[in-house]
Amino acid sequence: MFERLDQIEAKYDELTKALASPEVMNDSAKYQKTAKAHSDLSEIVEKYREFKDLRRGIQESRAIIAEESDAELREYAQEELGRLEERLAKVEEELKVLLVPKDPNDDKNVVLEIRAGTGGDEATLFAAEIFRMYNRYAETQRWKVEVLSTSESSVGGLKEVIAIIEGRGVYSRMKYESGVHRVQRVPQTEQQGRVHTSAVTVAVLPEAQDVDIKIEAKDLRIDTFCSSGPGGQSVNTTYSAVRITHLPTNTVVSCQDEKSQIKNREKGMRVLRSRLYEMEMEKQQQALAKERKAQVGSGDRSEKIRTYNFPQNRVTDHRIGLTLHQLTEAMDGKLQPIFDALAAHYQAEKLKHQAEVVA
Repeated sequence: MFERLDQIEAKYDELTKALASPEVMNDSAKYQKTAKAHSDLSEIVEKYREFKDLRRGIQESRAIIAEESDAELREYAQEELGRLEERLAKVEEELKVLLVPKDPNDDKNVVLEIRAGTGGDEATLFAAEIFRMYNRYAETQRWKVEVLSTSESSVGGLKEVIAIIEGRGVYSRMKYESGVHRVQRVPQTEQQGRVHTSAVTVAVLPEAQDVDIKIEAKDLRIDTFCSSGPGGQSVNTTYSAVRITHLPTNTVVSCQDEKSQIKNREKGMRVLRSRLYEMEMEKQQQALAKERKAQVGSGDRSEKIRTYNFPQNRVTDHRIGLTLHQLTEAMDGKLQPIFDALAAHYQAEKLKHQAEVVA
């Protein structure tokens, strides 16, 4: 571990010098690339330097305890040694976490797709509430949410909504949300007061850039049509809505939220690019893809990653066995306790896997 940390520190020093060189400073593209690489290493280097300072402090304290004749000074050194050793153990664990390879998509924006599953009108109402929940959370993180496509139900819910969330580290926080979200409550239309169960599916895809996935014009079929509202009513009479079909994969994306055909096409391409990127990732990580597909499933009530029980004000994440009686807060976008617990769980899994590989 420490040999690797020494190499990282040497690379960091090399990048620090490069940032001050005229060759890099006069080339904006090269400067940005170097600055990002420097920034990516800064946290782990600072932590490693703290680790080395603590280790030196421990050696000095031990020397004082062994050699000093002054009893009061030895007692102070003993107390300091205990404090330094406790801190050193924590920093060593933090270094192990920082050494775990990061998901290359963590800094990307995401394409969020929410679809009503089993449950009819009640499922569409819950889909709208889930989307509002993520919007509220995005506000707390100062992320930008841009709706790309919506399909409303006759009761004011959402059959489907696709949006892009832009901001710092969006995918790193949102990536564990893919799957079936189940709701248990008494629907507004229920006369007998019985609790019903409905479900929505959530998919979180890292937004792909042009450099991530190349799409050939010859592989696309683009159709235009009049956009429509809930119940099939016409929204406008111009052919502004766009349907893009990627012929090699038969992937279809529709976008009709904008009045401009050009804007709808741009938004549609962002979604298409991300879906194709996701397909490419699945090819490269088949085992992970099988697990993800199992999580998202078909939208049936029995397949779920999380349950929102309104009568009990309870939210349960079934993957990590977390139950919080804070449903009202969660639906209002206060998702940090859930997100932190998920991140800690999967980080521990990565550490465990890394330890097994090393062993």
